[in-house]
Amino acid sequence: MIKKLGLLAASIAFVCTASSFAKVTDAELEKLGNELTPLGAEKAANVDGSIPAWNGGITEVPAGFKVGDFHPDPFPEDKPLFTITASNYSDYSELLSDGQKALFAAYPDSFRMPIYQTRRTASNPQFIYDATKKNAQNAELLDGGNGIKGAAIGIPFPIPKSGLEAIWNHTLRYRGSAVQRNGGQAAVTAGGDYNVIGFDEILLLKYSENDMTPDRLLEENVLFKFKQSVTSPARLAGTALLVHETVDQIKEPRQAWTYNTGQRRVRRAPNIAYDAPGTAADGLRTTDDFDMFNGSPNRYNWELKGKKELFIAYNSYKLHSDKVKYEEILQTGHINPDLTRYEKHRVWVVEATLKDEFRHIYQKRVFYIDEDSWQVHVADMYDNRGELYRVALAYGINYYDVPTHWSTMDVYHDLNSRRYLALGLDNEERVYDFTVKPSDRDFTPQALRREGKR
Repeated sequence: MIKKLGLLAASIAFVCTASSFAKVTDAELEKLGNELTPLGAEKAANVDGSIPAWNGGITEVPAGFKVGDFHPDPFPEDKPLFTITASNYSDYSELLSDGQKALFAAYPDSFRMPIYQTRRTASNPQFIYDATKKNAQNAELLDGGNGIKGAAIGIPFPIPKSGLEAIWNHTLRYRGSAVQRNGGQAAVTAGGDYNVIGFDEILLLKYSENDMTPDRLLEENVLFKFKQSVTSPARLAGTALLVHETVDQIKEPRQAWTYNTGQRRVRRAPNIAYDAPGTAADGLRTTDDFDMFNGSPNRYNWELKGKKELFIAYNSYKLHSDKVKYEEILQTGHINPDLTRYEKHRVWVVEATLKDEFRHIYQKRVFYIDEDSWQVHVADMYDNRGELYRVALAYGINYYDVPTHWSTMDVYHDLNSRRYLALGLDNEERVYDFTVKPSDRDFTPQALRREGKR
């Protein structure tokens, strides 16, 4: 079976390289919602049934759930089928990324992956499916792949022909039209020490607004607006960031501003991009690591390598729970394996290789993108010597009040320093709020100044 998947991946990679920017055919379009899910995944089960057929994902919220609650586990009776450890991970080599294997080698006494029954829970509202089918007929890459046109609201390229199309699907996947997040991150030392950095964040997803059109999107040239304020510790509180992400990122690069409490001024921040260090991340992630990948893809050559089966962190409701404290999550070397759940899913494999004319601390990046949601679940990053440097893992759940599949936590492992960054700690805070209705006025430099002074 694994051999067959490898041959399938090779054949897909050949087709995608040979026809990188070809539009979908009428026959391919007819498959959406039939042989393929509305977002372009294979609807059928795999050969041995270990990956079941997709039957719509989670379409109803569990009894007793109300908006504002942390999302209870829909499968509380599920038990691990088996556990992968340092002693047996080589038996599952074809179902692991190089970065995942490196974690077993780095932490042989503690890192493990409990493997559960696969449940294809990813789902979106019907209007996202409708928009995706429309996009499939009209969406195109522009400016050498550094922007899109002919698409809005839904996934732009549900049947991707290139690595660029696949990574744009991740960037533009549905996460509601706006969301407010209260939580933070912790940079954990090799000895297990950490301080939690608190954030208030709000995201306005212009691309996903219900009345957005491709023409208006290009005219306004804004995909989303993001505002972030540091709330703790006291020495950093009030520091704030504002980002306007553009549609055509070469014609008009990302616009960013920062507010510094010491200077009490808002300043333009043109360097908030690419491999600039992430906010208060202690050098453990780059700016374009945020959300597993974001920003302009122009510094890399992107290759769609095909599909394969991979163990990824899915239905991570234990990790998401408000009954769990940060100290239970954050352990030496990695987060608590007892709170994780891995399942076998099909993923698109996209390899990004740095162009000769550009610099970046990552010479190569390999992304593993869940076929059901277009969420990047695993990213392996290589340094300029070609050595595996970092691995990022996204722990996904279905936020079934939206609904959308999104990560509840992203963890960035630095294999050299034996440190990691856990981003998305909200267990002791409020759950993501998808009911907020921010306006464009909330995302101006003036609003950033007000936010920073609070």
